[in-house]
Amino acid sequence: MAAEVTGYILAVFVGISLGLVGSGGSILTVPILVYVMAVEPVLATAYSLFVVGTTSLVGGVQNALHKKVDFKTVLIFGIPSILAVYMTRAYLMPLIPDVLFTTEAFQFTKSIALMVLFALVMIFASISMIRPCKSCTESEDTKIKYNYPMILLEGTLVGTLTGLVGAGGGFLIIPALVLLAKMPMKLAVGTSLLIIAAKSLLGFLGDLQGDEAVDWTLLSVFTGLSVVGIFIGIFLTKKIKGNKLKAAFGWFVLLMGIYILIKELFL
Repeated sequence: MAAEVTGYILAVFVGISLGLVGSGGSILTVPILVYVMAVEPVLATAYSLFVVGTTSLVGGVQNALHKKVDFKTVLIFGIPSILAVYMTRAYLMPLIPDVLFTTEAFQFTKSIALMVLFALVMIFASISMIRPCKSCTESEDTKIKYNYPMILLEGTLVGTLTGLVGAGGGFLIIPALVLLAKMPMKLAVGTSLLIIAAKSLLGFLGDLQGDEAVDWTLLSVFTGLSVVGIFIGIFLTKKIKGNKLKAAFGWFVLLMGIYILIKELFL
């Protein structure tokens, strides 16, 4: 019971992360579900899609109301990303065997593989968060330029990654929008949230085609608290400089990624 309460409290921080920096929701959600609330890893990636998708949708709508969303980019990036995540969850994931290989002392299962992949994603994501983003200080009046082939490719790759590990991919989407579309940081965050929402919720629908038993009570409460968190995060953006917060969050993500790798492979 104590672990469940702790998990629900931490759910608020999932939303705060999304509201503040437009990413990090799944990076927190999957470890909380797996290590605090004892949800099986494959199912946790599915739950993460619903939690992050719903929370991002609320945040995206909030940003859209304040004209901080570029809908053209949502379509260009979002369509290949949505198709990739849906195909990955509905068709690729069921093809991965439950046990990938076995040695005398170790059995490398599908669950371990997903957590190791997730940890590697966290480590690479942390680098992009810690490293200063020179383009992120551009004027809000900067004219958006579209590198269509690169945005389409990035959308497909991020969608596939989302499907595999339940990561919304904001830490990949935001740098892509800032660098490839020359988009101001605040506009990139709002646009990213709507892209994350669309592909995460579609990915979750891909999971519902399977035989997974969904704990709707846990999922609803966790998601509701995460939505509360995103309103807090959006409010805090007015008080805290995004770049400083992103770097601090990056260091936290790096430590979490290393911890998960050690736990899954050596403990």
